[in-house]
Amino acid sequence: MDVTIKTALISVSDKTGIVEFAKALAQAGVKIISTGGTAKTLAQTGVAVTSIDAVTGFPEMMDGRVKTLHPKIHGGLLALRDRPEHVEAMRQHGISPIDLVCVNLYPFERTVANPNCTLEEAIENIDIGGPSMIRSAAKNHKFVTVVTSPDQYPRVVEQMRANNGAVGGRLREEFARIAFGLTATYDAAIAKYLNGQAGIEFPERVALALTKQTALRYGENPHQTAALYKLPRSTEPCISNGKLMVADTEISFNNLLDANAAFELVKEFDEPAAVVVKHLNPCGCAIDADINVAYRKAYEGDVTSAFGGIISLNRTVDVELARAIMESYSRFGKALGAEGFFAEVIIAPKFNEDAIEIIRTLKIWGSRVRLIETGPIDRAKIDAGEYDVRHIVGGLLLQKRDLVGWEPGVLTFPTRAKPTPEQLEDLRIAWLVAKHAKSNTIVLAKNKRILGVGVGQMNRVESGQLAIRHAGDEAKGSVMASDAFFPFPDNVENAAAAGIAAIVQPGGSKKDEDVIAAADKHGIAMVFTGKRHFRH
Repeated sequence: MDVTIKTALISVSDKTGIVEFAKALAQAGVKIISTGGTAKTLAQTGVAVTSIDAVTGFPEMMDGRVKTLHPKIHGGLLALRDRPEHVEAMRQHGISPIDLVCVNLYPFERTVANPNCTLEEAIENIDIGGPSMIRSAAKNHKFVTVVTSPDQYPRVVEQMRANNGAVGGRLREEFARIAFGLTATYDAAIAKYLNGQAGIEFPERVALALTKQTALRYGENPHQTAALYKLPRSTEPCISNGKLMVADTEISFNNLLDANAAFELVKEFDEPAAVVVKHLNPCGCAIDADINVAYRKAYEGDVTSAFGGIISLNRTVDVELARAIMESYSRFGKALGAEGFFAEVIIAPKFNEDAIEIIRTLKIWGSRVRLIETGPIDRAKIDAGEYDVRHIVGGLLLQKRDLVGWEPGVLTFPTRAKPTPEQLEDLRIAWLVAKHAKSNTIVLAKNKRILGVGVGQMNRVESGQLAIRHAGDEAKGSVMASDAFFPFPDNVENAAAAGIAAIVQPGGSKKDEDVIAAADKHGIAMVFTGKRHFRH
């Protein structure tokens, strides 16, 4: 059913495009009712406006807190025009129908994102009248068009011009659905802020306010549909906030999961660092004063697994680095027996224009690789209040993010042998990589790069054996990290047989004394962190 727009109520905080929209409505003969600053803006540009108090008979009062909360507004929005008793009630009380509501809300999220925002300022930016009008109009979308975003203005105008001033039922229904999503996320943002102010980590009810960014080709498998949603207030350098450069192939659900894993690991390092991830697990990681060297070392950590992987860097990709990545097979992989190379995604704070051209044209796969530019990495912007959310059927598990990194001040050294400064640096790298790999995890490192990673095994011994086997002869003189404590000395014995010189693990096992004794027997230096990093 088409509904002709005769009267529109406009009250917006974001005035983007509102003058042009109002003029288009006015040209179609629509009477425009407006409030406060919006009415002033429209009147100054020559749009004929009826003030809200002229409709309600009451002035705007209480610093604008009360202006649209009135029966003549909500009656005009909620009345069912095909019910005689509703029409009669409108006639008796002098209520005129309102056919279109154009409202966007006080900028609550933008206000509280300011670190200097006070509680009083936050409260004043909680919109009451706006959500009320949106909900009234959306509920009665059979007769009322509810417009909540500037990007909807052209669609309304186009449809009115094509239908003699009327808006169709499908568009009204679509906009109503979007409107209820808007008010839900708005209330969720308010609740999140107030819970934070009260120091409530896990409130009685949690609503996750997410905004759809894009539909994805499919989910983990082609028979699953998927989409990317973003937390509106997030300013942290991350994959969700990254800029996806144009590529011939769309980014996928799995690409985004892997890209997030790669970038969150590379963010752990202040030094130039490179990470290669495959199926959510790091298969290469290295640091060096030269980012080009760091990349080469990370790639060489496991050239087989790097095929089709995700590359993440914490420095700008310039021409030299772009060439190093694109020529990985011909320069490094061939000598190491790799069957070839391509990357699904490359992530960096910035890509130089010339570097992008090299990536796109140097190799045939370059046109397909997705580039994500994250902007400068600033760990001060990490949102410690954001939940780590895991899904189980019928519910969600919420926990605080694991933001514990390398903590030199809390390390203990229970063995007679102590790690050298060089070993301690390798232990740090191995420990941080273990934090970002699936448990059970064992990581070997030497000379500031990862040599072998064993992940996701049902027992820690097999993870250790995998890591040692992958490192091969290079395991001798390397260091080992375990994401959780050793329940028995078996991994220490295996480490000793491989020539591993130092181990970092949380400690805390009932068998710690046996584990320490085994390390002492073989002259292995051991470090306890006091914290574990399970990652299921």
